[in-house]
Amino acid sequence: MDYFHLSADPDTLDRISSLGLAHLGDGVFELMVRSWLCLHGKASNQGLHKAAVTYVSAPAQARMAKTILPLLSQEEQEVYRRGRNSRTSTIPRGATVGEYHASTALEALFGWLYLRGETTRLNQLFSQMMED
Repeated sequence: MDYFHLSADPDTLDRISSLGLAHLGDGVFELMVRSWLCLHGKASNQGLHKAAVTYVSAPAQARMAKTILPLLSQEEQEVYRRGRNSRTSTIPRGATVGEYHASTALEALFGWLYLRGETTRLNQLFSQMMED
């Protein structure tokens, strides 16, 4: 199996919980942020982790998610909504409940798109968020 070029079928995706999608999407989003930082010369070696954290924190993801909500298809909105409504047991310090749910929703969407192999769409949404 090629884990960089996936194309999961709808039945497989339906069996993955929203929190499972968010878990994967967290990694996808962080890899995209780290790549963006390196390619744009935004951080030195010492500050790379600190710079990445400013983008991958729940409050930052919640702010960025707002910029792409109007761009989402009906199907993407449904994945986002399911992720937002997932039950979580803990909320990280520094984030409100609303921010954490929005960031979980964004991560679920990114996990879902990744598993579908929709890298072009991931790049479109990510680029839109990073431009704002």
